[in-house]
Amino acid sequence: MAKKEKSEYMIQAVSHALDLLEQFHGDDVDELGVTELSKRLRLHKNNVFRLLATLESRGYIEQNKVTENYRLGLKSLELGQTFIKKMGLLHQAKPVLDSIVEACNETAYLAIFKEGHIVYLDVVETHLTVRVVSRVGSRLPAYATAAGKVHMAYMSEEELDNLLPTEELKAYTEYTITDRGKLKENLKEVTEKGYALDNEELDLGVRCVAAPIRDYTRRIIGSLSISGPSIRFTDERIQEELTPLVVKAADELSTRLGFHKS
Repeated sequence: MAKKEKSEYMIQAVSHALDLLEQFHGDDVDELGVTELSKRLRLHKNNVFRLLATLESRGYIEQNKVTENYRLGLKSLELGQTFIKKMGLLHQAKPVLDSIVEACNETAYLAIFKEGHIVYLDVVETHLTVRVVSRVGSRLPAYATAAGKVHMAYMSEEELDNLLPTEELKAYTEYTITDRGKLKENLKEVTEKGYALDNEELDLGVRCVAAPIRDYTRRIIGSLSISGPSIRFTDERIQEELTPLVVKAADELSTRLGFHKS
């Protein structure tokens, strides 16, 4: 008897429920109504309502009583946090992040690359009053962040061409590198120096320096970064204090994950 493909065991209702949850993916989607979900999923409103009612009863979806739209519930957040906590990378990174902040009293991030974006998994914040806004869980454009450039710098030409649109890149500030050629030149510098900089390219008044994290296969699996207001992140401080600090911390974390320099 031929072995069935796993797809043959799919339960349609469960598949629809997961499709519904995935509609809330992305920074620009906070709440969605039944009509919009019906259009996106190509399902009748009654079916969408039943799915929402089921997910709401289990805490994965909740309704905003004012707008009557729906958003992700606490149960969805709990599942995501459980996944993150179980990642070896996150577990090993925590003491390293703590040591960075203890050394420079600026905010330190752990990030991974996913589908052309950078996702911040964890943060240890500075004790200073003026600080950057925490971006944990956010998906940010890789080309406009130091953490993202670290990943992009080690990609092949083909991977970069597939990642970057053919038209001019979106500008988030007047300092965002929007020209593909100039961006590639910048990424080449990253590979030569071993770290990346974000000079107010995503947020005005915020600078960042990042270094790559490698595992035992020498593959880049994440990045460590230090972010803060440009008034404190002078060129001199970045070069003399922050860059050596984040590079050393990333190397330490890579070693914990089994990476060995040849």
